[in-house]
Amino acid sequence: MWHEDRLGEDFFEQLSKIDERIAQQVAARRCGHCGGPLHRGNYERKPRGAAMAEAGEAFRLRYSLCCGRRGCRKRALPPSLRFLGRRVYLEAVVLLASVRALTEPTLRAARAVSGVAVRTLRRWGSWWTGVFPTLGVWTVLRGRFVPPPPNEAELPKSLLDRLAASLSPAPRASEVLWVAAQVLAAVTTGSVFDGSRFVRAAFG
Repeated sequence: MWHEDRLGEDFFEQLSKIDERIAQQVAARRCGHCGGPLHRGNYERKPRGAAMAEAGEAFRLRYSLCCGRRGCRKRALPPSLRFLGRRVYLEAVVLLASVRALTEPTLRAARAVSGVAVRTLRRWGSWWTGVFPTLGVWTVLRGRFVPPPPNEAELPKSLLDRLAASLSPAPRASEVLWVAAQVLAAVTTGSVFDGSRFVRAAFG
């Protein structure tokens, strides 16, 4: 499954449509600080697709909102299925390349397959096993799995493997990443609202 390393335009187009729907859901709730109206404050990013997702680089718009009430003007950043926080690489690339770093014999081999620098792969590995398990979103996520939860020493592969097991007998990597994007959406925003709630509404 994880040898399906190239993600096409259709995959990212669908993610972008869901991101747009999430932004609409967030805007309808108004500002979480003062209750003022939320206006569009979208901006362009320069996402990297590496060797795995060049098609995703065309979907640059990060949906964002800004409070229209004078004296507040705070930004509300909706959850995203395409971007994992401020990382310049697309979320799907972070996941796939991190899995490759765990399954290839060396980081150099993972770099050759993914197109992501060894230093970056090493940094991502440290984040998955050192920082991610300390986040509140992981505390919630791990509680949703039938024990034992995904092995924290093998994240994100252990998480993706468990998600894959809940799908068809032989899911494609793109199908697993689609589900993972929904699961990890709460990590993509530091705003005051419950990101997962808006993701569920966007799919509803």
